[in-house]
Amino acid sequence: MRGRARSRGIALPVVLLIAAMMLATSAAWFDVSVTTTRNATGLYDHLLALHAADAALTSCARSVVNGSIAPMLSAQAVLGEPVGWKSQTTFESNAIAPFASWPASTAIRAPQCLIEVWRLTNRTDAQAYLVTARGYGRNVDAQVWLQLQLVTAGGTVEKHWRRVAARPF
Repeated sequence: MRGRARSRGIALPVVLLIAAMMLATSAAWFDVSVTTTRNATGLYDHLLALHAADAALTSCARSVVNGSIAPMLSAQAVLGEPVGWKSQTTFESNAIAPFASWPASTAIRAPQCLIEVWRLTNRTDAQAYLVTARGYGRNVDAQVWLQLQLVTAGGTVEKHWRRVAARPF
């Protein structure tokens, strides 16, 4: 009878300890799943914007080579690499949307591109262009900027691609 009296009341603390451990574990797993979902959503937005910018860049470059789009002439083109794409007012007023509607309906805006003439000092026989494209994800903050340097000389077209690391504005 004495052994039974000593073991009374031990079940409740053990059950409470196990319940607290299960609650802490489930809270940690919930936090991990929320973080994973946020990362996946951010990656989806980035990829959506990247594909939009890439499609706009390809379409605009093809139009420049074909001669169906007139590029923007700027005074800075004489002094070196064009910088019109870095100005929000210049980009917004001169950018074109190469697609009437963007098939990715979740994107906030259709992709845009700006085509600037680039005067090369070391190759006077060549015609150069700087094509800058901007693609959007599902919100304004999800933007990707891509650039393509096109140089045409003697019937050949040189393409030099680069990614703009940070948004200019």
